[in-house]
Amino acid sequence: MGILAGAASISRFNIVSRPPEPEFEAVRFEEIPPGSEIRERVGFLPVEPEAPYQAGNSRFAFRLRIDRLRPDPTAVQERVKELIHTELETTGAPYVGAKKRKEFRHLAEEELIVRSVPRSKIIEGCLDGDVLYIASTAKANLGTVLLTLRHIGVVADFKAPWLDRQDPELESEIVETFEPGHSIYGCRFLRALVGDRELMIEPEAGHVRLQTREAKVTLTGQVMRELIRYVEEGAEILAAKLLTPVGIFRLDGLSFRISGLKVETERHDHWTELLDERLEKIAAAHELLERRFAALAPQLDR
Repeated sequence: MGILAGAASISRFNIVSRPPEPEFEAVRFEEIPPGSEIRERVGFLPVEPEAPYQAGNSRFAFRLRIDRLRPDPTAVQERVKELIHTELETTGAPYVGAKKRKEFRHLAEEELIVRSVPRSKIIEGCLDGDVLYIASTAKANLGTVLLTLRHIGVVADFKAPWLDRQDPELESEIVETFEPGHSIYGCRFLRALVGDRELMIEPEAGHVRLQTREAKVTLTGQVMRELIRYVEEGAEILAAKLLTPVGIFRLDGLSFRISGLKVETERHDHWTELLDERLEKIAAAHELLERRFAALAPQLDR
């Protein structure tokens, strides 16, 4: 799910401040040395080995690598059982208390972590002028990228049409918003798309998540009949798969983030040319959503 390859799942942020040429090398990724007590390493890498981070005028592409050293949970559980069995045989005690079990678990983790291999995660990103693209919609991933970027002077804030337009906040009787940048506007936007001719909710192989007064509901397949019934009963649409002129993708209403966008490209000799084409098509999907949002905005607060 990257910017440069595969179906795109993208979160966008407005750049609040940044240096003209961010020093990604100042927080370059370094592997965890064998036998080290370090349990996690986070840092930047270029798109390709030894490639520059700058990929155009005021455009910088990067990868954030996260290595975490964690022992296998199943192996830890088995080792704790062995330690408890040995303790009972040695002491003759009828049972092992909670405090001792906690000590055994810590001991098991320390024993096994020496033989463990770090698990790696790569998250692609791109600073494009005053917009930051991150190839993830997971809250934990986004927080890690934003925090690491702050170390090199790049400060970003959430981006959505209602934030850019500074629209007054909406309230819903059945959906509460807790996350920064989230808004009922996105749910109302998806509701306004029911029956829309330009941005259609996928009718044949659809996927829709709704919130009713009683529960969350997921619809798949030929969703329109049931979707219309739920909307007429007052349900809010949390996310939906959309059929659009620029492709099929899923839109999370609360965050206005897209996922599963298939980006078809030509063959290119250099990764910067591929980045140019993919970013252009990813931006086109967002521009289409924002244009339709602006057109429907007058009716979203009803």
